[in-house]
Formats: sequence, C-alpha cells, structure tokens
Amino acid sequence: MDQPVDLIPAGASRASLKILAHHLYEYDKGVRQMFMMTLGPCDTDAVIRRLCRRGIAHHIHPVSPAKTNVFFGRPAWIDTVRAVVCKPLNQLSPEEDFILGVLLGYDKEMQCRRFLALAQARAGVCAAE
Repeated sequence: MDQPVDLIPAGASRASLKILAHHLYEYDKGVRQMFMMTLGPCDTDAVIRRLCRRGIAHHIHPVSPAKTNVFFGRPAWIDTVRAVVCKPLNQLSPEEDFILGVLLGYDKEMQCRRFLALAQARAGVCAAE
C-alpha cells in the first residue's frame, strides 16, 4: 500500500480509507479491475488524492450535494464508464445498467436476469404509450 490507513487526511473517515485500501489490494493483485465507491465530500477528496498519487484511472459522478460515486480501475474500463454513466444510475437504460454491472464484477447471471426484467418493464411502458 502507498500509505498507512492511520495517516487519515483531515475530514476523511477511517472506514472509507480502509475500504479503499482493500479495493487497492484487490486491484494490485488482479482480483478485480474496477470499483465504485459512494462517498461524502471529505472522503471523495481523500480517495481521489490517493488514486491520483497511484496513477489509477478514475471517474467522478456526482449523485447529490452530499454524495459522489467514484469509479476507479483499469483505464479502458473507466473510459467505458465515462461513456455510459452520463445520468443518475437509476435512469440508465437496461443496456447501460447491464454494462455497468458486468464491469463492476456483479454476478453475470443475475445481471442477465436484471437486464431482462428491466427490458421487459421498459417494453411494457412503451406498449402502454
């Protein structure tokens, strides 16, 4: 790791930095290639500083004034997130939702079932119009 978790930047929470340390361990070992953390403003700044120091690609997606999603991982994966995540996550199309879930390493069968359910619900809405 690049810095002990005990050296916590002002305002950052110990829990968020411990989770980040675990994510970075998995990233370094090749266990996972992309991560998403939902953070408050102080934690977001601390996480981004650490990612920048490590040269890890990341994308910041504001959720609200109090929350931000920080995606980080392999550059091509983060470029894909930048192309797909251009609106609130609950407004993603079934296809965008599927891509994001697969990139984050969610169970592929569950993602397929989720995609089919969202696509079917969308088709029902379109048929009702």
